[in-house]
Amino acid sequence: MTANLYISETGVLGSPPLTAGTEVVVASENSFDIVSKVDLQEVDNAVNQTLKEIGQRWDFKNTKVTLTREAQVLTLHAEDEARRRAVIEILSERLASRKVPIKALLFKDSQPAAVGSVRQEIHVQAGITTDQAREIVKVLKGSGIKVQPAIQGDSVRVRGKNKDDLQAAIRVLRGGTFEFDMQFTNYR
Repeated sequence: MTANLYISETGVLGSPPLTAGTEVVVASENSFDIVSKVDLQEVDNAVNQTLKEIGQRWDFKNTKVTLTREAQVLTLHAEDEARRRAVIEILSERLASRKVPIKALLFKDSQPAAVGSVRQEIHVQAGITTDQAREIVKVLKGSGIKVQPAIQGDSVRVRGKNKDDLQAAIRVLRGGTFEFDMQFTNYR
């Protein structure tokens, strides 16, 4: 095999200059992003439906239950633990019907509040944390699939030369037992 080398006017060693009609083959690289985003409008709709159902149920008559959302945090106040669990169950059903994954919610421990009531915060996941991104990278590298994952802020970009490898990577991640929600976007 012989290599054609060229020394330019500046003395830099490289490939010969391209002439008209020369076809350049560039290795194509495909990629997709792994993100975790929740439609907050759907969360608001689920909260409103939950509050409406609570107002109509006989087991919640003459009780004080509040459920509010500020930014990425839902705050639940209930009179007792049983009502708190019932509200969580109703909210989970409403979120599922609106295609908001329950894995996208982080339920904090319930705390005692004033006059024997309980309060609980529920955090809505926004982006993939660094630890979650490392877990994704570890799974992909351990799978043996020829892809290159790279952490980019609150997302992970996965690159590969073969689209089949990228699809295999998506299958591996969907089959994984992650405790957080993820979506696959920008598949190119």
